[in-house]
Amino acid sequence: FPRYSWRNTLPQLSLHYIRDHHRANAELARLPRGPLGFDLEWRPNYRKGQSENPVALVQLANADTILLLHITAMAEFPKTLKDLLESVEWPKAGVNIKYDCMKLYNDRGVSVRNCVELSYLARTVDNARWKGRYADLISLARLVEAYENQSLPKGRIQRSDWQSPLNRSQQHYAANDAHAGYTLHSRLHHMAQAMNPVPHRTYYAFSIVNGIWSDYTGLSPWIPHNPFYDPGPLPPPRETKHP
Repeated sequence: FPRYSWRNTLPQLSLHYIRDHHRANAELARLPRGPLGFDLEWRPNYRKGQSENPVALVQLANADTILLLHITAMAEFPKTLKDLLESVEWPKAGVNIKYDCMKLYNDRGVSVRNCVELSYLARTVDNARWKGRYADLISLARLVEAYENQSLPKGRIQRSDWQSPLNRSQQHYAANDAHAGYTLHSRLHHMAQAMNPVPHRTYYAFSIVNGIWSDYTGLSPWIPHNPFYDPGPLPPPRETKHP
């Protein structure tokens, strides 16, 4: 597969790498309401037993704009970012998005509403392709291969230092992940709208409110479940080895 790159999409798409909370608030205020690709990065630990480092980078993407918000470089967490994350009017799409949102709450005390887990959305709209437990995650790279016929390589950049100023390779990597989330959400959402009946958002969208897994409105407890999902046949039982 050819490599996925946000640069190969719309010519007007712009990337903004921001290290100042005032500029972050200004750019975020320009984002129209609607779906966003969402991802986080933080510096990995290189020794076992160390606690995780805090979130360093918040990535957001739509059809026109990619924002790389380097929050560890900012004097304060941008208020407009907090408002956007806590609003249901901007769906945030990604893979393993629950983990990212729980980490953001644990690190910064910020709730995230209307999260779309792309794994659950893909299982909902394309059940014939994806079998197994509904709650099992599908990697972003597998989804990009399946629906965009492109590869999304990770490599060593994934485990680089995300707290220091980002070089061009890091910026490109971070932008790709958020933009791929937006692209996949657009494609899978279109597939959902073509279904009859259209699947309910509660099958794949949720919120993390005060560290609690809730429905996408943030009002009721939630677990991943789709009553119409067919997991397919169970794998054969393991053979018992006799001495």
